Amino acid sequence: MFEYQAPENLLKDRIILVTGAGDGIGRVAAKTFAAHGATVILLGRTLEKLEHVYDEIEAAGHPQPALVPLNLESAQEHDFIELTNTLEQEFGRIDGILHNASLLGVRTPIESYDPVIWQQVMQVNVNAPFMLTQILMPLLENSENPSIVFTSSSVGRKSKAYWGAYAVSKFATEGLMQTLADELSNISKIRVNCINPGATRTQMRADAYPGEDPSTVAAPEDIMPLYLYLMGSDSQETHGQSLDAQ
Repeated sequence: MFEYQAPENLLKDRIILVTGAGDGIGRVAAKTFAAHGATVILLGRTLEKLEHVYDEIEAAGHPQPALVPLNLESAQEHDFIELTNTLEQEFGRIDGILHNASLLGVRTPIESYDPVIWQQVMQVNVNAPFMLTQILMPLLENSENPSIVFTSSSVGRKSKAYWGAYAVSKFATEGLMQTLADELSNISKIRVNCINPGATRTQMRADAYPGEDPSTVAAPEDIMPLYLYLMGSDSQETHGQSLDAQ
């Protein structure tokens, strides 16, 4: 595991947007950021799941989060513009974005991959993070210490048979991070990095490996040190890196 002991008030007064916040790693990351003082903007497809996370954060006495129900698969440019306008009016800045939402798609040979599913995976895993990042850049520039974190995968560095659109989308994610990081070097305070969560006990993992015993892989809570590190001030010099959570 990535070794880092986060101070209790590491994210005090920081405003952090988390996509895919209703479930899995996104839910745990949102709750963890809130527990360290952040105001978390919960973005996800299913309002009921987001409300559950919202209630958990409130019940724990952490800063009141914000809810953004948005389906990244069908979201258009005007949806992202509307979101940005709302966040600008409400907060005036964004201190961090965790691009966590992802679709697995299907595990099947390229030869038989359904083009419709391919487009869905690319839309959620690549196009939506690109559009969201691009449109939120001015709000990130308003922050003293802004951080963008993309979610990669081991198959986004070295692919394997049958991982199809998911693997290709994660290669694209690494490329997007590297391109943006290079462009921002020396001209912006914004730092940009990737996290490879590794094998983690989520529904996506269960779908990908239906025969695996969930107790043999890390829980989302176990991998949070790297997420905290990249969202806090201790990682100010970390830029353009693809890091492993475990």
